[in-house]
Amino acid sequence: MRRMGLRFEIRPTHVEEDDSGSAGPVEMVLENAKLKASTLSDLEPDALVLGSDTTVALGERVLSKPTDMEDARCMLQMLSGRTHAVYTAVALFWKLGSLAHVFFECSQVRFHELDDARINQYFKLVDPLDKAGAYGIQVGRELIVKSVEGSVENVMGLPIQRLALTMEELGFDFMS
Repeated sequence: MRRMGLRFEIRPTHVEEDDSGSAGPVEMVLENAKLKASTLSDLEPDALVLGSDTTVALGERVLSKPTDMEDARCMLQMLSGRTHAVYTAVALFWKLGSLAHVFFECSQVRFHELDDARINQYFKLVDPLDKAGAYGIQVGRELIVKSVEGSVENVMGLPIQRLALTMEELGFDFMS
């Protein structure tokens, strides 16, 4: 967001997210992003609030944050050599401006074939326990990711190109 020229403040919300994926990955991230944005918007009605949520999905199976290192290893083994989707939903709420706009972005990520040695090497660089799908693309990407179709920023957790376009379409001009 800094690259977009925006001033912002990070304000975590303490809400109960649904990570089950029972309604499907897209609906899950949309609902979680709306929950985060609406909760903070209620507290800050004069602010433009952005809430987002990202998940990894193999087909309709949601791979949320792993419960432990063994779960993380299983997730990477499941993704090994395959293409999966990364969904990020963004909710823009501005209570005083009567704005409630939600969208999602999807990127396709193909992994290299991952053996135990490569997974161990990756885990030396990255703590997988706080990441959906047990990986992040910012560090160690070359070890696990073969290719990305779509927005790499989406895989990181915020599709900034789409966000900039959406904000412009909604009439926000932060560049002036």
